[in-house]
Amino acid sequence: MKTGQNHLFIPGPTNVPERVRMAMNVPMQDMRAPDFGDLTLPLFAGLKKVFRTKSAEVFMYPGSGTGAWEAAITNTLNNGDRVLMSRFGQFSHLWVDMAERLGLDVDCIDVEWGKGVPVEQYAEKLKADTEGRIKAVFVTHNETATGVTSDIAAVRAALDEADHDAMLYVDTVSGLGSVDFRFDDWGVDLAVSGSQKGLMLPAGLGILAASQKAIEASKTGTMDRCFFDFADMMKMNADGYFPYTPPTQLFHGMRESLGMIFEEGLDNVIARHYRLGEGVRRAVAAWDGCELCATDPKWYSDTVSAIRVPKNVDARDVISHGYSRYSTSFGSGLSQLAGKVFRIGHLGSLNEVMCIAGIGSAEMALADAGARIELGSGIAAAQAWYRGDMQQELKIAAE
Repeated sequence: MKTGQNHLFIPGPTNVPERVRMAMNVPMQDMRAPDFGDLTLPLFAGLKKVFRTKSAEVFMYPGSGTGAWEAAITNTLNNGDRVLMSRFGQFSHLWVDMAERLGLDVDCIDVEWGKGVPVEQYAEKLKADTEGRIKAVFVTHNETATGVTSDIAAVRAALDEADHDAMLYVDTVSGLGSVDFRFDDWGVDLAVSGSQKGLMLPAGLGILAASQKAIEASKTGTMDRCFFDFADMMKMNADGYFPYTPPTQLFHGMRESLGMIFEEGLDNVIARHYRLGEGVRRAVAAWDGCELCATDPKWYSDTVSAIRVPKNVDARDVISHGYSRYSTSFGSGLSQLAGKVFRIGHLGSLNEVMCIAGIGSAEMALADAGARIELGSGIAAAQAWYRGDMQQELKIAAE
């Protein structure tokens, strides 16, 4: 019989704070009541702040980020439209797969898993497209499978330099509310996210921000859509309602989770994720034979670290030992990384001591799986970083 709690270090769904869990413990209510908008309208406004946008429309669909992917495509593009995409992890791969299955003409650039969006190649293709055949450029902001974050601002710069009118689509499912994201400043047209990552909620909401350019495109788009139709949503959302039954309890939870983000301050939340992620990265550097899947520091993700295990170790054994012996869930290696990588998620409701626990569990699971690492080496490296970083903050505060 296991005692204590199970520890969740997957990159989503993330830990749901007690405040949020309690906020969702409410009776069902009338979704057509005259005061329902008192609950929902502030959520749309709060999400705009998290996306850092003043002009975009924000949608909340019952579903997941995958549903929001589909909503973005089917509302704004037409069958046969050419789109520029890149594939450098399982989730960028799945987005490419969806685009092809929905009938788009996909120009896909394959990139080594461990690197991010190929901005230079995007720039070349955009400059060469003098006829404007490319209608959209897709970027996975934070590739959860490999622990890689890409430079969205650089993609916008490539579009602007080529004087290209293509819309910019961004998957920030595991980035929003954890990694810096600037919808307006970066000229994003459609940004996809979900409730179960940095927003610290259960899965169940696909969240989408759409620029006014994207909204205009939706008025002439010819792809089939019904459930995801922007027009139906905007008509009802204007007063805080939905064209179908919404997940009301999640709205109560979101009211609390957004409150927590704004109490801490969005910039402070982003800085905390860097601080926690860097501690995990320093732990990995201390483990003999282990290395990050991300091939260069410029790609490092502050929400998830994908860790390559020594050649004599099967990462699936690390995950199995972590779960069965130490009550800890780590993320698995996906597709071509199966057995080679395990993932430590460090996003959402998390602090330094929680990360130390995850690192300690990972060390024991690695040793159990046959890795020759020095127990305590990663813990010590993370502790030194967390203590040094906190001491620097205290020094700055004192000055």
